[in-house]
Amino acid sequence: MQIGEVAARTELPLRTIRQYEDSGLVVPSAASPGGFPLYTDEDVSRLMVVRRMKPLGFTLDETRELLTAVDRLAADRPGTDTELDPGERAALVSRVRRYEQAAAERVAELRAQLTRAEEFAASLRVRLTAAPA
Repeated sequence: MQIGEVAARTELPLRTIRQYEDSGLVVPSAASPGGFPLYTDEDVSRLMVVRRMKPLGFTLDETRELLTAVDRLAADRPGTDTELDPGERAALVSRVRRYEQAAAERVAELRAQLTRAEEFAASLRVRLTAAPA
């Protein structure tokens, strides 16, 4: 698919997608005969990982580190030249697990912030209903 369709599916601006390309986070899997980048569903999934990590406060370097770990684990094929040694596999799994834990902590922090924001909005509504018109 072309970048416009990817932008629509991911709700990311074209400029942001191009920045992610330039930083190496997402590389289009193919090119059209005219040389335009073409993206696969896997490329879109990768962009969605980046999009989901951003609001949780992960940096682009952290996102790159996670994507690299996930890619290496996905490429692990026992009995082939892409097989990871057990120590490396364990280190990669541990890295991904740390990101999962960090994401869960950040989600909990955001939920707490949202609760405080909802309480504040509710207190304003109470004040408005109690105030003379």
